[in-house]
Amino acid sequence: MNPRLDRLHAYPFERLARLKAGVTPPAHLQHIAMSIGEPQHTPPAFVLEALRQNLHRLGSYPATAGMPEFRASAAGWLQRRFAVDVDPDTMVLPVNGTREALFAFVQAVVDDRNNPIVAMPNPFYQIYEGAALLAGAAPCFLNTTAATGYVPDLAAVADDVWRRCQVLFLCSPGNPSGAVLSLEFLRQALALAERWNFVIAADECYSELYPDEAARPPGLLQAALAAGHDRFQRCVVFHSLSKRSSVPGLRSGFVAGDAQVMAKYLLYRTYHGSAMSVPTQLASIAAWDEDTHVVANRRLYQEKYDKVIPILSDVLDVERPQGGFYLWTDVRGDDEKFTRDLFAQQNVTVLPGSYLARAAAGVNPGAGRVRISLVPTVASCVDAAERIRSLIKG
Repeated sequence: MNPRLDRLHAYPFERLARLKAGVTPPAHLQHIAMSIGEPQHTPPAFVLEALRQNLHRLGSYPATAGMPEFRASAAGWLQRRFAVDVDPDTMVLPVNGTREALFAFVQAVVDDRNNPIVAMPNPFYQIYEGAALLAGAAPCFLNTTAATGYVPDLAAVADDVWRRCQVLFLCSPGNPSGAVLSLEFLRQALALAERWNFVIAADECYSELYPDEAARPPGLLQAALAAGHDRFQRCVVFHSLSKRSSVPGLRSGFVAGDAQVMAKYLLYRTYHGSAMSVPTQLASIAAWDEDTHVVANRRLYQEKYDKVIPILSDVLDVERPQGGFYLWTDVRGDDEKFTRDLFAQQNVTVLPGSYLARAAAGVNPGAGRVRISLVPTVASCVDAAERIRSLIKG
């Protein structure tokens, strides 16, 4: 077996299952699951219809590069959303959700002959770490705390780390904090990538969930263009329909950026066997081409924040995030104990923050926090908030 598999950590939800093992929650309270970032809003009917109408096209193998119509649709959305022009023929690839794509990308990019580093925010999406370890790279954890505004402090990273760095993961809005990376921050990261010759992999799957229609989170390609990199050198972005359009089961997204990097990534994917089915591509085109359903989707999340935060504000330090659908909350104590007690007494499941991070610079920046995913219905989120409040008040 691949010896690098032994370096992988247990996934957060495996650890959560062990934490809850043997606990019997109150039977009279319906379980409310708020640990997983799985959108529960009703999928757009027109996307489902496009999928149904094209099921007959399952009888042929799809191309790894995807349909020209899919790539054009993704490029069109990037232009509408970020005002960037990408070449759909050389700069866009369909992927089966960003999870699969993020992992595969690191395998294609990392050269393990040179003691490589993959840098990432801490806390982080665990795929970043697992991809780095299986590619033969050392993860470098950049702590994101209240003191840093929940963004990595790039200026604090030593030159010898940048010298070995081959990939820098960024996530905006961030998981779990919801912090948005500014154009100035992204340009700082681009300057470092140019100086030290590494690739930036920007996970932007939460980019369409934000509170202010007049202040949309910027993207890496946008920053690259502003910095004069019109070919998006060393930049690759990852986008998904899971959060944007509430279709996590469709497993559909795309990757876009530097044509030279994308050419090698396509070569890897051809052997990896990751082609997206034609019906999925056609349903995805319908989703990427239509924006009004996304407005309604994010308004529903903002309604949840409007109702949940006032309930919790007198018992917890809760802040409305800049994006995403999580509350990243300081529970003023042991995050594992809080999670277990909440399940045992109120039948609500959240995720301990320490499970999303690693100890770095002598501290686990997720410790003492929990991630609360506002994916259930508005009524269920309100019910859960009341139960959390009840637990804390005793």
